[in-house]
Amino acid sequence: MSTRFKVFLLSIPLIVLLGSGVFVRSVKEAAPAIGCVADNLSGVVQEEVGAIFEGASVVVPRLASVATADQVLAAASPDERWIEVDLSEQKLRAWDGDTIFLETAVSSGLPGTPTPTGEFRVWVKLRATKMEGGQGRYYYYLPNVPFVMYFENDEVPGWRGYGLHGTYWHNDFGNPRSHGCVNLPTPVAEELYYWATPALPTDKSSVFAGPDNPGTRVIIHD
Repeated sequence: MSTRFKVFLLSIPLIVLLGSGVFVRSVKEAAPAIGCVADNLSGVVQEEVGAIFEGASVVVPRLASVATADQVLAAASPDERWIEVDLSEQKLRAWDGDTIFLETAVSSGLPGTPTPTGEFRVWVKLRATKMEGGQGRYYYYLPNVPFVMYFENDEVPGWRGYGLHGTYWHNDFGNPRSHGCVNLPTPVAEELYYWATPALPTDKSSVFAGPDNPGTRVIIHD
């Protein structure tokens, strides 16, 4: 699937939300759950004043406009590096060949918005993006979600918005809390972001995977 077509598909949920309330309800009843869809794929940090999560205001931490860290050199080749997410343990392990690069507690999707299982590939990395969705007490407005890595496979296309990312609006790692994405502590997400591929070019805020810069495998299981 081309990058331009993926960007178009990612915009569809936002367009749908602009329709009438009756139309939105009918789409939600018929369509599969969507994860944490990005506001855009530029990765550029935005100037925002606040966030909302589960009915409460949240302070958005300030982020540098341009990433300064370098890509982490791993012992294994990109094909031998992979990320494991164990939903039953609510843990993520990044494997550098047979060695664990890092391990952390995570928060995956809630029962009504589960994280999909299977083998995926990271298809885009964003320094930051705005995420907005849910409704009622589950409405969220989260600018500058940091260190986002969206993943996909043939059954779960990229436009559905499932990814790994840093989290500043809760600290309840080890328990499901998300709308389908895998929430990580932000310092861990940053470390993982610069270890995983596709490698981010210097002074860039986003990068798409391609034949010469493939995305890291992500295996999610119960």
